Amino acid sequence: MPQIEAPALLGNSSAGPTIAPGDNPLLEDWTAFAGVPPFPRIRAEHFLPAYARALAEHAAEIAAVAAEPAPPTFANTIAALELTGRTLERVDNVFSLLAGADTNDALQEIERVISPQIARHWNQIHTNAALFRRIDAVMATSEHIGLDAEQKRVVERYHTSFRRAGAALDDAAKRRLADIMERLAALGTAFSQNVLADEQAFTLRLESEADLAGLPDFIRESLLSEASERGIDGHAVTLSRSTVEPFLQFSDRRDLREKVFRGFVMRGDNGGSTDNKAIIAEMAGLRAERAQLLGYADFAHYRLDDAMAKTPAAARDLLGALWRPARLSALTDRDAMQAPIQEDGGNFKLEPWDWRYYAEKLRRRVCDFDETAIKPYLSLERMIEAAFYTAGRLFGLNFTPRPDAAVWHPDVRVWQVSGSDGKEIGLFFGDYFARASKRSGAWMTSLRDQQKLDGDVTPLIVNVCNFTKAPGGEATLLSFEDARTLFHEFGHALHGLLSSVTYPTIAGTNVATDFVELPSQLFEHWLQQPELLRRFALHYQTAAPMPEQLLTRLVAARNFNKGFATVEYIACAETDLDLHALPPPNPSDPSFDARAFEAASLARIGMPDEIVMRHRLPHFAHIFAGGGYAAAYYSYMWSEVLDADAFAAFEETGDIFDPATAKRLRDCVYAAGDRQDPAEAYTAFRGRLPTADALLRKRGFAAPAAA
Repeated sequence: MPQIEAPALLGNSSAGPTIAPGDNPLLEDWTAFAGVPPFPRIRAEHFLPAYARALAEHAAEIAAVAAEPAPPTFANTIAALELTGRTLERVDNVFSLLAGADTNDALQEIERVISPQIARHWNQIHTNAALFRRIDAVMATSEHIGLDAEQKRVVERYHTSFRRAGAALDDAAKRRLADIMERLAALGTAFSQNVLADEQAFTLRLESEADLAGLPDFIRESLLSEASERGIDGHAVTLSRSTVEPFLQFSDRRDLREKVFRGFVMRGDNGGSTDNKAIIAEMAGLRAERAQLLGYADFAHYRLDDAMAKTPAAARDLLGALWRPARLSALTDRDAMQAPIQEDGGNFKLEPWDWRYYAEKLRRRVCDFDETAIKPYLSLERMIEAAFYTAGRLFGLNFTPRPDAAVWHPDVRVWQVSGSDGKEIGLFFGDYFARASKRSGAWMTSLRDQQKLDGDVTPLIVNVCNFTKAPGGEATLLSFEDARTLFHEFGHALHGLLSSVTYPTIAGTNVATDFVELPSQLFEHWLQQPELLRRFALHYQTAAPMPEQLLTRLVAARNFNKGFATVEYIACAETDLDLHALPPPNPSDPSFDARAFEAASLARIGMPDEIVMRHRLPHFAHIFAGGGYAAAYYSYMWSEVLDADAFAAFEETGDIFDPATAKRLRDCVYAAGDRQDPAEAYTAFRGRLPTADALLRKRGFAAPAAA
């Protein structure tokens, strides 16, 4: 199937050809297999007309609910709202997927046009006074009108989301909030596109055998694939994380390691039209002003008020408990790396572009473990099988390839997911390979969420990754970190696939940010189990199992360099919270320097010079490209407290696939969506809330001594 072609650029909301609704596949009933969008027929010029129709249709539906003459009830207000906006949801889901996974100039122009329009549309809904009065009236009577627990939760979620969006503000504050939200949407789009532009602009050609020194065959093959993707002869390094990190780990060429490292960490921070520092300053200032309008001291307090953590102080307490042992571990490793530097004849201080290279040497020495030895046993195909097998053992799921399903790129694969009883659960799409048209990273999204309000609607769930495709049809080999990423995103996919609720608002991954990572991070645990590795870690050429001695060393080495990984993560979370603790107007002051702020934040926590943030502010898409994790990047660590304790529930039974524990996990977490408060959901599964002890053990850190 050919890629979606790009027509001429669309410069504004009225640009592009006029397309009658009957000629627009985005506005048709999708009657193909499982209601999959007709991707082969969708073109960039279809989106703006489809958005125009969908936005108008949704606005009319909302107006009808707000103007309903009958007194407010759950049915004529909350359930009615749940049934609105279906066309908009379909169009937006397809566009968002393509904008991230297979974009082009035309789609990026549409993104710049439509993102503030979408923000304006939702702001008008959330600040509709008549509509909020109806929601408020249902909320006031929700305990006395015979609602079940799920319905009460949906009412509470609507009331909270409208209140937090400014529904109770006066008219002047509403107007200012509307301006803020539109501007934030435009800035978030610009931020994301700037990062992608910097990634696309960087290519380091390796022109001689000397340039390839130290690189194992599997990396050389991946660099051939990267070059081919960009129409370049020979080998090339690009800024995909799955390319950068192995290069830094194995390349003997310190000068080239530095070039690649600097290219990677300076994305969005190179000056010129793609520099993101001014965008960061403006976004931080606008968020602070938004929080103040809504009655909060700062954006961090606003954001966490509706999360499990509740306060920035609670999030910082967890980060602080881990920072001390992680930093000590990282500094110990740093000092140990000076020995192999000197043995190599080096007379230099360890720098950030040296860390992974000398950590690999140290790991071979300390753990008798070589990453190159395990990679032939971690083929993409086997790891997909391992993820499916784990889901089958835990939840009784079966995965059947569906090559007949429409897709947006020839590399995308589709599986039909069914239960042990044969009942269809949904479709799973896997888009695994890096390409120039895809933003970096890995994520889960959906083309359709599960719900039962309007029939038994099954979900269409997508995983997007950026693994380097092997050339010539060879098996794609993964690092253990790549395999962990695959399991992580598939855990998110299961959260969407197994959802079993009535109302769309609380379906699947529509949960608190510091709870949503529990299903994904928990699923990673099974990858590290010898039982699974013995079955699926098979040599890609001979199908021989990984030698037991190597498997043992792999499991034993899983916490090596964990101090580094924890430090680079916590540095991001702390800087995120610091930035979003600033009151207005400080961040939007023209003198505000995002780079200087980042440096000051890192100095405050004592960041080692030899380690950089996993995501520096100028390319920190989690918190600026849409803001899903703004003031909430701590959530990964918060959820890791939960996932470490949750996996211990299986270990305590002596069976990592214990059926009773798996059933509680499915019922209380994976299938439950946002049916209840996250703390209540976790307690229903585990019988209690967790402590950080299991996390400290998982990461190989001794619990800090009592003060």
